[in-house]
Amino acid sequence: MSVTSQILMRMFGQPRGYLGRCGGIIMAHTNDDCAAWVIELLEVKSNETVLEVGFGPGVAIKRLSEAAGHVTGIDQSREMITQAEARNANAIKSGRVELRHGSVSGLPFVDNTFHKAMAVNSMQIWPDTITGLREMWRVMKSGGTLALGFTPYSGQKNEGLTEKLIAAGFTKAHVLEKGRNFCALATKP
Repeated sequence: MSVTSQILMRMFGQPRGYLGRCGGIIMAHTNDDCAAWVIELLEVKSNETVLEVGFGPGVAIKRLSEAAGHVTGIDQSREMITQAEARNANAIKSGRVELRHGSVSGLPFVDNTFHKAMAVNSMQIWPDTITGLREMWRVMKSGGTLALGFTPYSGQKNEGLTEKLIAAGFTKAHVLEKGRNFCALATKP
């Protein structure tokens, strides 16, 4: 891995240390519009539980906590958990938000827990995309919606996303675009 790749991974892929703190500040600004759009597409209701994988600095968690009954987030970066906890302190205290350390490859939740699930600029760094998508499928309730949002900074291409979602067990997979952002949506049958 090149030095540049190592720096970018430490800032944005698995943020840690000073570079991770800086990366979190940047992500809070560059991902916010996409996160707002993804949440709008999810049509979150006040009685629903929502999972965000790779929540980063917690910008989408904050938005979700204003719409959902309960929001759970999981992230591999302790630095991002710290930033998200600070950003969402009141919602955590009130019990509307729970943040956990962990990986999409082995979600620490029982089957059929969440009505909706999402990730923004996260999937492209998962160790195994299909395994991660199958884990999200497993913890979602039947009829639940999954939304995967991406900004141009993610490096993710939208080609092949619907096929991956279908391979993981989802149906009604399709991709929407808004400006330079795109979102893959699918349903758990």
